[in-house]
Amino acid sequence: MHPEVQQDHPGTCPKCGGMDLVTEEELKKKSEQGLMKYKPLFIIIGLIALVAAVTSLEGDTMNWSTFSMHFMAGFFLVFSGFKLLDVHGFAEGYSTYDLLAKRVPAYGLIYPFIELSLGILYAMGSVSSNLLIVTLVLMLFSGAGVTVAMIKKQKFQCACLGTFIDVPLTNITLIEDFGMAAMALWMLLG
Repeated sequence: MHPEVQQDHPGTCPKCGGMDLVTEEELKKKSEQGLMKYKPLFIIIGLIALVAAVTSLEGDTMNWSTFSMHFMAGFFLVFSGFKLLDVHGFAEGYSTYDLLAKRVPAYGLIYPFIELSLGILYAMGSVSSNLLIVTLVLMLFSGAGVTVAMIKKQKFQCACLGTFIDVPLTNITLIEDFGMAAMALWMLLG
């Protein structure tokens, strides 16, 4: 809470009186454990990116439009799959921070199917302006809900990987949502 407070013996923070002081080693260990929560997410996104890269090579040149299309297909298919493993659990978690799912619980139940449909369309190569606009709006709207929850300092589990992988709602969730929106916008303008 007060990183500037340092002393050479155990105790509580003299500024707030309530927090126990921790050693730098304990602080580093907590930080490393926090990053470990994201390991499954990094592996999943890394594998999707790897497949998209390999399937987008044309000789020794990367076709970035094809990469984007394949990455988006993989992203939506894999992420919808995790949500579909427990649709009701996903909808319950999603309704804690998504702006529409809070007001219309049925949206949380159909959202995995929306992602599944997007994934199938990208995998088929059916990329149209309409698909890109839907993706852009959907991801911006989803990112807005995450932004509001983070501004309010709400502590929720991210529902992006369903109920099976425990990932906290943080900046990484924003990067996912806004990153997918940026890819859709780039493809739309490209």
